[in-house]
Amino acid sequence: MKGKILIALIIILAAIQFIRPEKNKSAELMPGDITTVYDVPGDVNNILKKACNDCHSNNTVYPWYAEMQPVGWWLNHHIVEGKEELNFSEFAHYPVAVQYHKLEEMIEQIKEDEMPLSSYTLIHIDARLTDAEKQSLLNWSQSVRDTIKAKYPADSLVLKRRAPK
Repeated sequence: MKGKILIALIIILAAIQFIRPEKNKSAELMPGDITTVYDVPGDVNNILKKACNDCHSNNTVYPWYAEMQPVGWWLNHHIVEGKEELNFSEFAHYPVAVQYHKLEEMIEQIKEDEMPLSSYTLIHIDARLTDAEKQSLLNWSQSVRDTIKAKYPADSLVLKRRAPK
């Protein structure tokens, strides 16, 4: 009986290797990329590339184990979720109030050490942010928020509440 279960599991594991999620790969610079509307200094861009963009852009650098299912599905879920929350490749297409709010959320997440995720930095050691890197991201995020605040009227920076259905 145990032998049959083991064989069934091996067959299932082999079969799921052919069911793969679509890769999160696109052109390097999208028309809606944050760099098309705001200055992103080189050091900040490097930090975003190593610690944020795999889940928060349209360009993921996949590790070898992403080719193994169900690990690939799990990674894809994190990528899809991350892009729903914040996508630097589509940032310029967000309404200005959403941009302003996303930067505020980014600041909070960095201050509270919620990003990058510990499950990500466990394997991607280079994505662990130093205090100086965190401060660079915080300063840059606040600077972009200040730029937005100076450019747009205050009422345009407030997220509109949706009416209950």
